[in-house]
Amino acid sequence: MVPSRNFLNATERFIPDALRGVVAATADLRWNSEHGYLIRDSPLRPGHVAIVSGGGSGHEPLHAGFIGRGMLTAACPGLIFTSPNALQIAGATIAADAGGGVLHVVKNYTGDVMNFSIARQIAEESSVRTDVVLVDDDIATEVADSDRPGRRGTAATVVVEKLCGAAAERGDDLAAVAAVGRRVAAAARSMAVALAPCTVPGSAVPSFDLPAGEMEIGIGIHGERGVDRAPVAAASDIVAALLARILPAARVRDGDEVIVVVNGLGATHSLELNLLFGEVAAQLAAAGILIARSLVGSFVTALDMAGVSVTVVRADPEMLELWDAPTTAPAWPVVTGPPVGELTAGAIVEPDDRADSGPENPWLSAFVGRVRESVGALTDLDRRAGDGDFGTNMAAALRHYALPLRGTDAEVLLALSTSYFVRAGGTSGAVFGTFFRALYTGLGDERWSTELVARAVRQALDQIQALGGARVGDKTVVDAVSPAADTLDDAARRDIPLAAALQSAADAAAAGVQATKESRAARGRASYVGDAARGVEDPGALVMSWFFEAAAGR
Repeated sequence: MVPSRNFLNATERFIPDALRGVVAATADLRWNSEHGYLIRDSPLRPGHVAIVSGGGSGHEPLHAGFIGRGMLTAACPGLIFTSPNALQIAGATIAADAGGGVLHVVKNYTGDVMNFSIARQIAEESSVRTDVVLVDDDIATEVADSDRPGRRGTAATVVVEKLCGAAAERGDDLAAVAAVGRRVAAAARSMAVALAPCTVPGSAVPSFDLPAGEMEIGIGIHGERGVDRAPVAAASDIVAALLARILPAARVRDGDEVIVVVNGLGATHSLELNLLFGEVAAQLAAAGILIARSLVGSFVTALDMAGVSVTVVRADPEMLELWDAPTTAPAWPVVTGPPVGELTAGAIVEPDDRADSGPENPWLSAFVGRVRESVGALTDLDRRAGDGDFGTNMAAALRHYALPLRGTDAEVLLALSTSYFVRAGGTSGAVFGTFFRALYTGLGDERWSTELVARAVRQALDQIQALGGARVGDKTVVDAVSPAADTLDDAARRDIPLAAALQSAADAAAAGVQATKESRAARGRASYVGDAARGVEDPGALVMSWFFEAAAGR
């Protein structure tokens, strides 16, 4: 089998196998194999308008995910990025008709327009009344030449399907449902940008080449290139550029209410989509435009494209009423966005972890500086030994400090503890925060002695082990801290001077780090990679050994 980026049995079986799973996972859905369409298993009420849509596969959950009461009655899936054929559509149209006629929701692509048109002719031969709404929201392809296809149909399709479906469900006749759809389509405009192209299942190359650090502007939902290319910009700048094109095209002005869809194109994480929606909300609010309803998620995708589209619909009260109407379509969110009022700042209050007053603290400054300079190397170690986030966590905890650090040992240790707890988070934040807090409580502002330091380090070790249960040999920070603690205990018993004791502890910690190279992780996320971590020293233990080296040089 040819290597693939996708889970599949065979390329030619990809769509049929996926459809089998869709039907098995969805109530009130049936596959018609004679013509090739998906349709609600429960019939419409007599006289009600049916809504039929469809298009190439690869855009899921469009259209299959929007079949249900209050949205689509049936949908016709084509091959990847390929229009369904006219016989598919005609079969679905005739089967969906409940006596009230059938509305086709069609994205403005040549193949879709042609095949749906032919299907309506065939359906009308069977005395099925039909009408059509053409969705053409993508302003990237807006041209003055009337001989060209014009704007493509993209994410506004979901809004049209929802509002037309709700109108049909409340009992509107075919002409009224079509009028709603046309009004929505006329009021909707979209534009998209991608950071990486998609790859069609079975293909070894992406749909287009996009160099690292660049973004494609005005891309479509079939993997096609955009109309422009630029260096990747901040999210706020990307949103501003999109809205600058969308708002005039949608004729949205100060005081208008709008429906906004921030739509992921397949590989864009929900964190990114929410970040982008926050930017859209802030910029529209600054322009005096109220977001009355919103939809944030991946609804009209382009396989695994890393991109986003923004859709703005100039809304009226009836649109909002139809938006709020219930639907059983599985891909429609149970709750959509309410009117956006004052935006909440997502920032966490800055912790009191300053270390910028008092005398310079050279040894802790040296430790922090060494860790910050080594973030890249620590990240590389953790990629091989764990999950790759260790360097990022170290940077999160330490990058904001101005060097040299200032304050007594106790003050700086407490500051470091607070920073690790709040800024780093996760396992690293908990372990290093516990370590530094234990040293802060154990050492206080007392004059250091071998016995005092030994007791404080032992206390820190005990707390770390109580926290996570790690032992020597588990490939964790304990592999460095435990031998250092043992060495300091022995030095205290033998009344060895502090400087010599700290140097011995540093040597013991370094030896412990070397031992982690051949150990198999039993704790932490590195334990999940098993033998793959052999031959790699544990980055957490390494940072702990640097701490003892810095202490030895104080």
